[in-house]
Amino acid sequence: MAEASVAERENSVTIEDAGPSRKKLRIEIPAETVDERLNDSLSTLAVEAQLPGFRKGHAPKQLLQKKFGDAMRREAKDQLVAGAYSRAIKDHELKVVGDPVAEELADVELVAGQPLAFEVEVEVVPEFELPELEGFEVMKPAFEVEDETIEDEIKKLCVSEGELEERETSEAGDYLTGHGKMTGKDGTVHYDIEGAVVQVPTEDKDGKGMVLGVLVEDFSKQMGAPKAGETFTVKVKGPAHHEVEAIRGDDLTIEFRVDRVDRINPAGIEKIVSMFGMESEEQLREAIRARLTQRALVRQQAAMRQQIGDKLIEKTEIALPERLSASQATRTQERKRMELMYRGVDATQVEEHMAEIRAASDAAAQRELKMFFILHQIAEKLDVKVNEAEINGRIAQLAMEQGQRPEKLRQDLIQRNQVGAIYQQIREHKALDAVLAKAKVEEVSVEEYRKKVAGEND
Repeated sequence: MAEASVAERENSVTIEDAGPSRKKLRIEIPAETVDERLNDSLSTLAVEAQLPGFRKGHAPKQLLQKKFGDAMRREAKDQLVAGAYSRAIKDHELKVVGDPVAEELADVELVAGQPLAFEVEVEVVPEFELPELEGFEVMKPAFEVEDETIEDEIKKLCVSEGELEERETSEAGDYLTGHGKMTGKDGTVHYDIEGAVVQVPTEDKDGKGMVLGVLVEDFSKQMGAPKAGETFTVKVKGPAHHEVEAIRGDDLTIEFRVDRVDRINPAGIEKIVSMFGMESEEQLREAIRARLTQRALVRQQAAMRQQIGDKLIEKTEIALPERLSASQATRTQERKRMELMYRGVDATQVEEHMAEIRAASDAAAQRELKMFFILHQIAEKLDVKVNEAEINGRIAQLAMEQGQRPEKLRQDLIQRNQVGAIYQQIREHKALDAVLAKAKVEEVSVEEYRKKVAGEND
């Protein structure tokens, strides 16, 4: 009988629980497979490599081994590990979400004549029963666009198109640009950023502010009123659900050197009218009203989805990890970021919300993780699909809300590796809407809706 090929030879795979929604895989690749891969790599190298003094494809294998051996083994190891991992996931039908974690893999050596053994941990969809997805009672609030809301939107436009006035001393609402450095208690530098920007908290923030993505309750007190050229220091406990695990719970010291202080002087309404190509202020207001009316429909749909989500969480039991992993925290935060953008929250407020999410309670973080798994299973059950046209349409919608060109936002999302979050958002919305289509919907006033929601949260 012919010897099994690399693709056919069985690996040894054992799987054990590593906590709620996590599995540990121990995989051992036979020595014969290792030798075949090394020989194949060396043979390929022998054909393609060109060394001084030898014609292409004629260099001695011993010389190639000496010169390229380490690189060849690293590449062979990566190929073997990737193939064995993918095969194990497929063979054992694991529903994996997120990327595998193999912290010790760099120390694993590939040695001819010896099996290759390694361990990885993966996040998997936990096993649980979905509740009945029909008959939920949902309120449909009639959000309206009020004159006060239009006025607030005009003020935001005037600020966003305003001019910077450089100042000597900072006051509430001013922006500080400079060099921010975040260090842990053991001296580890978590962030070191030139051109970082912080805002001196306005009076309505009660001294609370954000620096390098971290919310600081007594920010005003710690920063004081720095001038350009001065440095202030802030001490804060790392938020419990930061996407960088080393920051969580760490005693952080943030030094910020102020290079310049700026105040935004809002633009006049005439500039805004001209910028949007309007003939009058009244025409601008009507255009803003139309835009906010569309946003009100988004808020209405979001409010109904929120109610469906709350009821699904209430009726579903899932065993969850006590502590979010870095990948879980990152995914949760990207879901929230996209949702805020979808609802028309401006960029500055989005980042403030993100800082609050990082500092959220364990219960809030657990809720978001639970929601992710529930919607993932509903989407699987209902075979929810997302196509390219839907992704492009959502990006165009977000771009309009953010005042950007769709192609510019798309490139930014690609560079930040966030297109997947757009896909996930659309998939979750479609799953929620499928459940909503089977719900009992009652149209109510905004006042009645808010009163009922407040009563349920008491």
